[in-house]
Order: sequence, then structure tokens, then C-alpha cells
Amino acid sequence: MVDKSEKFNWLVRVGYFSRAVLYFVLGLLALTSAGAISQGSDGIFKAVEEFPAGTALLWVLVVGLTAYAMFRFASPLFDIENNGSDKKGWGKRLGHAGSGIAHLALAWTAYKVATGSPSGGSGASGAAAGVLSVEFGGVVLGLLGVAFFLAAVNQADKAISGKFMHRISARAPDPTRWLGGAGFAARSVVYVVIGWSLVQAGFLSSGPSQVKTLGEAVAALAGTGWLFTLTAAGLILFGLFSLILARYRIIPEIDSDQGVPKFRAA
Repeated sequence: MVDKSEKFNWLVRVGYFSRAVLYFVLGLLALTSAGAISQGSDGIFKAVEEFPAGTALLWVLVVGLTAYAMFRFASPLFDIENNGSDKKGWGKRLGHAGSGIAHLALAWTAYKVATGSPSGGSGASGAAAGVLSVEFGGVVLGLLGVAFFLAAVNQADKAISGKFMHRISARAPDPTRWLGGAGFAARSVVYVVIGWSLVQAGFLSSGPSQVKTLGEAVAALAGTGWLFTLTAAGLILFGLFSLILARYRIIPEIDSDQGVPKFRAA
């Protein structure tokens, strides 16, 4: 009989697999189909739908991205990653909560594509317009942009330091370190673009149309030459890195009675 912790472990691994598919397709589309990538998340999942057994894969992504979001929400709720409750710890835990929200949004988009439902709006621009319509909405968007800048710094730090390896089994393949480093570096660039779009919309009153989704942020780099190519390639590598995590990520127990999670020190 499978206990709750085993079910949770399994779902998280499906989540990492889903993240692997998402970023691999994102990077591949950036290099091969600028039109699809400019459609944002819809374009990514519509491209997945065209794969052999694409609809079935979409449903795996719906479940997996939702599971990954739940895993990230477990960080602020239960501190399963043992980040602590000081300012730095809560900063990481709130960052994980933000990741949870973002992946739930991606799961919802995948669901809409899988069921053939209309998108029902203009995506990030529509959401940004809703935020801007309320008092201090511009400040909220601007601060969210600053949060993305901080997340970009964190991604770059991971790429350089390799500290993400502490939460990966020592049995992982040798290329894991450089795959993760390249992937986190690419995500750092994308986060800067998303952060700047939010700052423009919020603090500089450039309008909600400035706000970019993951795919749109990558498409915005299309005119930068080598930076665009390296970022797209880095996202493909991040997809491969996430596939390794689906097998070798050390997943702490969600049950607080299990005690402090133990991650390898090197």
C-alpha cells in the first residue's frame, strides 16, 4: 500500500517531468518557431498538442504542473525545505509561493488548451489590466517586477555557485551541474525581461500590454542575436536538467513529524 509521503513524492516527480517538457518546448520553439513563442503560454501548449499523443501529454502537464505548484506551496506552509523563519528564510519561502502561483497559472492554460476551451481573455495583459484598475494597482505590478529582478539575481547566484546541487542525489549524472548552471542563467535573463515589463506597466504607466508571459519574454529577446540564441539553448538545457530532477531530486517529507529534511552537503 502506498502511503501519503510516497504519493506526494511521485506527484512531485511528475511535476518536475512536466517542468522539463515545458522548458524544453519553450527553448525549442524559440529557436524554430518565433510565431508560436510570441503567443506566450498558449503557443507553447498548442505546440505540445501537435506532438504524437499530444493531448494525453497535455493532461500529464496539467496534473504535473499542478503537483509542482502544490510542492512549492508546501514550502511557505510547512517549510519542508528547511529554509527557516528568519528574513532570508521567509524570502525564499515566499519566492516558492510565487513559483506555485505561476505554475498553477500554467496548469490552467494547459487545461484550457487540452479541453479546447477559449482562452477567455488576453492572458497576462488582461490580468495586468485588472490589477491596474484598482487603487495602488500600479504599485503592486511595479513591486512584482522588483520581485522578479530579485528572483533573477537568485537564479544567477544558483548558476554561478551551483548550490542547487545540495538538493540533488549524488547518483545524478555528471553533467547535472553544468546543465543546471546553464539553465538557471537562462532563466535569470528571462526573469529580468518579465520584471522590466512589470516595472514599465506599474511604475512607468506604459500600460498592461507591456506585461509579458514566459514565452513572450523569450520572444522579446529575438532581436538580440547571440543573447537570444544562448537563452533559448539554456532553456532547452534547463528542460534536460529538470528531467534529471524528476529522478534524482531529494524530496523532503511533507509530514512535519519526519523532522528536519536532510540534504547532502556537497
